[in-house]
Amino acid sequence: MAKNIIVSNRLPIRISKVENSYKFEATSGGLATGMKTIHEQADSLWVGWPGIGIDEIEKEAWIPLEKDLISKAYSPVRLDKEEVDNFYYGLANKCLWPLFHYFIEYSIFSESHWASYVAVNQKFADRVLEDLAPGDTVWIHDYQLLLCPQMIRAVRPDVTIGFFLHIPFPSFEIFRIFPWREELLKGMLGADLIGFHTYDYERHFLSSVKRILRLDVAFNRVTNGLREVVVNTFPMGIDYEKFHRAAQVHLAQKSAEQSELKRQLELHKKGADSGKLILSIDRLDYTKGVVNRIKAFDLFLTKYPEYLEKVRLLMLTVPSRSDVPEYMRLKKETDEVVGRINGKYATVNWTPVWYYYRAMSFDDLIDLYMTSDIAMITPVRDGMNLVAKEFVATRVSGDGVLILSEMAGASKELFEALLVNPFDKNAMADTLHQALTMPVEEQIQRNTSMQKRLSRYTVAYWANEFTTALHAKADTQEENEIPKVSAQTLDAFASSYAKASKRLLILDYDGTLVPFNEKPALAVPSPELLDCIKTIAQQPNTDLAIVSGRDQAFLDKWFADHGLILVAEHGHYRRAKNEAWKTSVGTQKDWIDDVLPIFQAFTDRTPGTFIEEKHNSLVWHYRKTDPELAAERVVELNTVLSSLISDQLTILDMDKALEVIDRQVNKGTAVAELYANDHYDFVLCLGDDVTDEHMFVSLPDDALTVKVGRKPTAAKYYIEDVAYVNKLLVQLTQQ
Repeated sequence: MAKNIIVSNRLPIRISKVENSYKFEATSGGLATGMKTIHEQADSLWVGWPGIGIDEIEKEAWIPLEKDLISKAYSPVRLDKEEVDNFYYGLANKCLWPLFHYFIEYSIFSESHWASYVAVNQKFADRVLEDLAPGDTVWIHDYQLLLCPQMIRAVRPDVTIGFFLHIPFPSFEIFRIFPWREELLKGMLGADLIGFHTYDYERHFLSSVKRILRLDVAFNRVTNGLREVVVNTFPMGIDYEKFHRAAQVHLAQKSAEQSELKRQLELHKKGADSGKLILSIDRLDYTKGVVNRIKAFDLFLTKYPEYLEKVRLLMLTVPSRSDVPEYMRLKKETDEVVGRINGKYATVNWTPVWYYYRAMSFDDLIDLYMTSDIAMITPVRDGMNLVAKEFVATRVSGDGVLILSEMAGASKELFEALLVNPFDKNAMADTLHQALTMPVEEQIQRNTSMQKRLSRYTVAYWANEFTTALHAKADTQEENEIPKVSAQTLDAFASSYAKASKRLLILDYDGTLVPFNEKPALAVPSPELLDCIKTIAQQPNTDLAIVSGRDQAFLDKWFADHGLILVAEHGHYRRAKNEAWKTSVGTQKDWIDDVLPIFQAFTDRTPGTFIEEKHNSLVWHYRKTDPELAAERVVELNTVLSSLISDQLTILDMDKALEVIDRQVNKGTAVAELYANDHYDFVLCLGDDVTDEHMFVSLPDDALTVKVGRKPTAAKYYIEDVAYVNKLLVQLTQQ
C-alpha cells in the first residue's frame, strides 16, 4: 500500500539521555502538531533526526532504540555531533535563518558548513530512498532540507514530492547574496509542489527562480525541464479546538483549582484600578523584535502617564540557542532594557515589567493567554507566528485585543488585529493606547471574525489541503503528459530506424542540438556532435536536414561539408546536399528599415537586450535582461508591432526573443517540401520552440515528432534536454 513519507529535520519525538538510560519525549511545535493527523494514519512514515548525536549513544543501546522508533513509524537519520554543529547550528541557523529573516549582518558564509549541509541533506535523501516504494508520496519540510527534493528526484524521478517552507522566503535582492543560491533553488525545484505561508514569500521565490535560474514562470507554475512545478500559498493554522476547549475548562475552574500563576495574575488585576495586563510571548530570538517592543512600552508610559501603576507588561521569553553569541548578546540587552524600565517607573506596589525567561507548560500558557487583556506580538520578521492565533483562540468571552506586527505572516489572515510596524516605536505606543481604550463591543466583533476564520482553517485543514493539492498535481500531470523519450523509447526509435529503407531526420539547431547561449555566436556545435551528424549523414538511404532560424553563413561555417540538407532563416533559404543556396520566395526587405528603429528604441531603454539582423528577419533578444521588465516590454513591443506591420509579416514569440519574419514562409512549408521529394518510411523530427510546431503539424501521422523540453506542443513525445538529443543521435550512429 502506498504511504505518505514526512521528512523534517527533527522527529516529533526526541531521545534524551537520563543517567545510564534513554527516554523518549514528544516534541511540541507547529510542525509536530500539524503533521500529527497525517502521521497517525496507518500508511505514514516520518523521517528525521531523533535529537541526539549518534556518537553520544552506546552502540549496543542504539539498536533497541532504533527498533522502538521504527515500531512507531519513525525512520531515524543518524547524525553525529559534528554534523549537527556544522549542518544545523552552522549553515542552517548561522546563515540561512538570519538571511531569510533579513538579518544579513548575522549570516556566516562558510565553505565547511555548506559542505556539511550538502552531505546531511544527502543523508536524509538516502534514508527516504531506503524506505521509498512505488506510489509513495514524500512531503519535505523547512529550510534545513532545501536540497533534499532534488536529491530524491535524481534517483527516483517517478516519485511525487512536496516541499513546504515554514520561514519567510526573502526578496531576490536578499536571496541573491547567498553564495550557493542556484543549488538551493534547484534543490527546492526537485519538488512537484512547493508551499509557502503567504503570497509574498511565494512571489519572492518565483522572482528568484526567474532572475537566477532564468526558468520560465507562468503565474505560479515553473517549467523545469520536462517537469512543471506548482508554487502556492498554504497559511498554516493551529489546533483551534485544543486551545479553545482548554480555555473553556480554565474559565470554569474554581479558585482552589487555579494554578499559582493564575492567582498571581488575578491578584495584579484586582490590586490596581482598571489594571490591565499586556502579554508579550516569544522565543528569545533577534527576529522577534523583543527589545523594540519593550522600548515601545517605555515610550507608552512616557506619553500616557495616566497608565502608570495600572498596566503591566508580562514578558515570557523562551530560551533559544542560548550558547550562540548573537543570542547571548540579545539576552544581555533584554535584561538591561527591562532593568532600566523597572528602575525608571517601579513603585513599592507596582513593577511595570514582569519578565519570565523560561518555557511554560501548556496549562500555564492558557492562563497567560486568558488573563491578559492585550497580546503584543510584534516580530520584525516571522514566517507565520502561531502564538497570535493561539491567543485569539483562547478568547472564549470574546474580549481582548491582539496587536500584531505587519511583518508576521499571520497578519495576512488576522487583519482585524491592530497591525503595527515593529520598527515604529511611536506608533506602537499609540496603538497600545488604542487597544486599552477599545470598547468591548469592538473587541468582540474583531475577535469573533478572526475566530471563525481560525476555526475553519486549522492545522489539520492546512495539512490536508497541501496533501490534496500534491496528489491532484500528480494526477493532473499523469493525465496530461505525452510520452517521455525513455531508454525503452530510444531503443524503439533505433530499431525502427535500422529497419527502414529510406530515412529522414529533421533537426532544429538552437535549443535542440546546442543549449541556448546569451551570445548566439558562441552557441557552436561540439566536435563530438559534428562527428555524430557526419556519421549519420553518410549512412546509406539517409537524409539529415538541419532546419534553423540561423542564417546561411552560420550553417555553412559548421555544416557545409557534412553532406546535409540545410534550411536557414526558418525556411527562407534552402540548400540541398552539396548544392548552392536557393531562396524559397522572392521576399521584400523594405520592411526591415521600418521595423529596425522600433527595435532599437526598445533596446535602448531595456538594458541587456540586443538585436540580431538576418537577411529576412529581425530578432530582439531579451535573455539577459530582468525577466519582469522583459515581460512588460514584450507585451508593449508586441502591441506596437501588431499595429504597424502588414499582413505579409508575422511576429514569432521565441525562447527569450521576438522575431519579425515574412509570413509566407516557415519551417513547416520547408519541411513539407523536403518530405514530398522522396518516399520515406522513417521520419524523425526534433525541435524546441514555437517555430518548430510548424514542422510537427506539417509532417504525416506516422512521423516521430519530439519536443525538447516540457512545453505545450503538437509533438508526440517529450525529450529531457539537449544532452538527451545528443544521446539519441549517438544511438542512431550505431545502427
